[in-house]
Amino acid sequence: MSIVDRAKNIIMTPKTEWSVIAGEEPNASAIFMSYALPLILASAAAGFIGHALIWGSGHYGAFAMKWGLYVAIQTTIMGALGVWLTAAVVNALAPNFGSEKNMGRAMQLVIYSMTPAWIGGLLMIIPWIGFIGAIFGIYGLYLIYLGLPVMMKTPEDKTVSYLVVSIVVLIVIYLIIGWIYRMIFWDMMGFGVMSSSGWMGM
Repeated sequence: MSIVDRAKNIIMTPKTEWSVIAGEEPNASAIFMSYALPLILASAAAGFIGHALIWGSGHYGAFAMKWGLYVAIQTTIMGALGVWLTAAVVNALAPNFGSEKNMGRAMQLVIYSMTPAWIGGLLMIIPWIGFIGAIFGIYGLYLIYLGLPVMMKTPEDKTVSYLVVSIVVLIVIYLIIGWIYRMIFWDMMGFGVMSSSGWMGM
């Protein structure tokens, strides 16, 4: 199935599509390379174009290029690392909620549930409406909710608690990753100087 067809189906008819996905081979690496990575890179490219070439066109050109690159790298790293960490967390928590522990299924669940966030990320090509893309990601939580019973064999009465605990754990993890990323790349790309010059406040 093509990326376009899978993305359309998981967004438009998720209940039916989860049943289809459950019948597919849960090859974590293959799913990541053929589905997740292209969408992550597309979002990263949109972020770069939007921030470096559109928002920054004609103003602070060199700084805008660096900012676009910063956004693109962040989108790629957080997207790729986030998929594997999220799946690992979901898989590790499975036994606590009467669910089946299976990393391949966890990857299917996470990757396809993140489809709305990656599609929304394409809106970063127009920076001033890019925030709308983040709203799309909220729909992904509903997709996980629908997918847990099918992919992880989660009992209906434990689905909500499984989802909530996973979210809390992941918020902490993502905050730490985001902090580390900023510490590594912020000064490396010269944004400390930009902040003091007032450019970042534009």
